[in-house]
Amino acid sequence: MKQLLGAHTSIAGGVSTSVDRAVKLGFTAMQIFTKNNNRWFAKPLDEKEIILFKKKLAGSEIKFVVAHDSYLINLCAANKEMLEKSRDAFVDELERCELLGIPYLNFHPGSHGGQGEKDGLKIIAESINIAHDKTKDFKVSSMLELTAGQGTALGYRFEHIAEIIDMVEDKSRMSVCIDTAHIFAAGYDFRSTKAYKKTMKEFDEIIGLNRLQCFHMNDSKKELGSRVDRHEHIGKGFIGLDGFANIMNDKRIEKIPKVLETPKGKEQLEDLENLKILKSLIKK
Repeated sequence: MKQLLGAHTSIAGGVSTSVDRAVKLGFTAMQIFTKNNNRWFAKPLDEKEIILFKKKLAGSEIKFVVAHDSYLINLCAANKEMLEKSRDAFVDELERCELLGIPYLNFHPGSHGGQGEKDGLKIIAESINIAHDKTKDFKVSSMLELTAGQGTALGYRFEHIAEIIDMVEDKSRMSVCIDTAHIFAAGYDFRSTKAYKKTMKEFDEIIGLNRLQCFHMNDSKKELGSRVDRHEHIGKGFIGLDGFANIMNDKRIEKIPKVLETPKGKEQLEDLENLKILKSLIKK
């Protein structure tokens, strides 16, 4: 089976232009922002742009699209005003995904800012429940991304993700994304076959492989357990090629799309190099 592979792709010039870029680069999967990721809100999506995005996508080889929400959003912000703003912005992101027909909205759970992990996790689940209530009948899945645990960021333990899902009322709308750089920095090793099996067994027992719908394929500039989120090109960081070979050759997760978030220039040529390396790791 041909694995679905791609990278985070620019929407400069309009959301539909991301499809052109991904097609040109030969992607079968891609991740995009549906708006400027460093702004709270954007003007509504243009109807023509929505139609064009869907049309281009339907005529392409891209079989998987995930959107990443704005980095400003914090679903367990300690500041009440910031929390309300984050919740409204999150609903807006879900609405944009629904309009574009994007099935997954990927997001970092949130940073508790000193409130404590237990309360932080509760507030995140509450935020998701509020968002789901406001977007009833939406097909978009809320995709929790595992984090490196930098600062007071939550989601660096499998248990955190499981607890959030447990408190979410509509569990059918919940999915999970493993970011390789993040889980490695959080202390989950997967470089050797033995370590990989242990980590994946833990994930399956605590969260469930059925929830896993995407991988962010990133090497790490920082050591195992550093709790520092810094992405590196495949094979150039502390994870190394063996860790990625374990993922690329696991038959259980063969169908799960794998998307790069590694450093890149305007033409995204670095993505092609990283994808070439990932493909070379697949045992014939």
